Amino acid sequence: MLQIKNLTIIHKKDTRVILENFGCVLNDGDKSVIIGEEGNGKSSLLQWIYNPELITDYCAAEGERILRDRRLGYLPQELPEPDKEKSIYEYFKEESMFLEQSPKELNRMAREFGLPVDFFYREQLMGTLSGGEKVKAQMLRLLIAEPDILLLDEPSNDIDLETLEWLEKFILDWKQIVLFISHDETLIENTANMVIHLEQVRRKTQCRYTAVHMPYLQYRQERSAQFENQERKAANDRRDKKLREEKYRRVFQSVEHAQNSITRQNPSKGRLLKKKMHAVKSMERRFAREDKNMTEMPEEEAAIFFKLGDETAKLPAGKTVIDFSLARLHTPDYARVLAENIHLRIRGSEKICIVGANGAGKTTLLRQIARELLARTDIRAEYMPQNYEELLEPSMTPVDYLARSGDKEERTRIRTYLGALKYTADEMSHTLAELSGGQKAKIFLLKMSMSGANVLILDEPTRNFSPLSGPVIRQMLKEFPGALISISHDRKYMAEVCDKIYRLTRDGLNLVQDGH
Repeated sequence: MLQIKNLTIIHKKDTRVILENFGCVLNDGDKSVIIGEEGNGKSSLLQWIYNPELITDYCAAEGERILRDRRLGYLPQELPEPDKEKSIYEYFKEESMFLEQSPKELNRMAREFGLPVDFFYREQLMGTLSGGEKVKAQMLRLLIAEPDILLLDEPSNDIDLETLEWLEKFILDWKQIVLFISHDETLIENTANMVIHLEQVRRKTQCRYTAVHMPYLQYRQERSAQFENQERKAANDRRDKKLREEKYRRVFQSVEHAQNSITRQNPSKGRLLKKKMHAVKSMERRFAREDKNMTEMPEEEAAIFFKLGDETAKLPAGKTVIDFSLARLHTPDYARVLAENIHLRIRGSEKICIVGANGAGKTTLLRQIARELLARTDIRAEYMPQNYEELLEPSMTPVDYLARSGDKEERTRIRTYLGALKYTADEMSHTLAELSGGQKAKIFLLKMSMSGANVLILDEPTRNFSPLSGPVIRQMLKEFPGALISISHDRKYMAEVCDKIYRLTRDGLNLVQDGH
């Protein structure tokens, strides 16, 4: 069992309450997903459960966790910086139970993860692994330690489709407790039997949480039905209130007019009107009591929405966006060849997605495509890397990063845009390093929107958006009038947004789906 009691977490910098009196109980067999918009404290909650000391630098927390001698295993959202400098072998050797594993058992685990059997003993630095390989390595070391409770922060980030399917089966087969954060809606729909929903309502001035034992799709459906019923009842209550107020106004004015018109020569009628006015005042008090019991309009944390590009971003159908050829694709250090005979041609406003196994070289290829397109003057291209820090300056604020001229009018406009993306005034003054992955992703989308780009190059564009924002982001990208070149393992994104899907293999790019 894992129990959390009376947990309150407050952000130190802006004193925003992230969680208040949070509590839940998880038992063996529970596969609970934590959902919520970007910056709502999902990772902070998971870190506190694993080790409360992990969040003391930026949060104050008070609460109780009851573990009953259970052993926790924690997968962080990002590989810690010190670990990036270690060789793969050094990284695994630091787990004391690694040396107790037999070669046969290690081979079995490597094969299950789609990794070479010698993976554990390589001298390659952890920081040079692909995003998916890093996730796999962390998961492997986690499992070697034989935990009872798994705390997984974005385990689905960057892993290929085959490993995603393995991860789904792994979570479903796990007999004990899994508490995870994921932005992959398909993974959540296929695995979660419990939902913990963290919200910030009233312009992020009030926190709220829901913890229910039910599958994710059922939660979405029941929540939607509940909101619709509450909204309908609240509307009816407000309509009844308006009718009551109108009735009271008519009666009050009638009695008041009669009182003003009566003469002193008719005292009996005056006494009668005085009684009527007492009855009217009594009616007012009764209506006031009924107003207090009115159904409140439901408050829901709205998903973000803004338009990405306008009609000027539309490209002629015959326009060649790129005609890219590459004899050999090497690793960044040129140590080995990843693929050969690569060719990609995109015309007009096509939207394509590149998939492939982890380590196949997708990100390396996209960087080369981006360099070529960003240098072009006949198109306006923007690039969103998988690792945001490639282009973001961590010490800058969102407004500073997005501002070009720096004049007051531009900065005011940027603040308005950020407000539409659910940034609070305090968050606009935070440094980029303090923002969540989803908040950083919003910065890139806003930059692209402001730039007037007609070609977007996106490495895992949906990976840091909540499952609640996911449908909005996919619709936004689907409606983008220009061309889109992307890498993704998001199955809903591929199905809803992309016209063509290419698989990168050792032999080049192979078309596996053509929606035209």
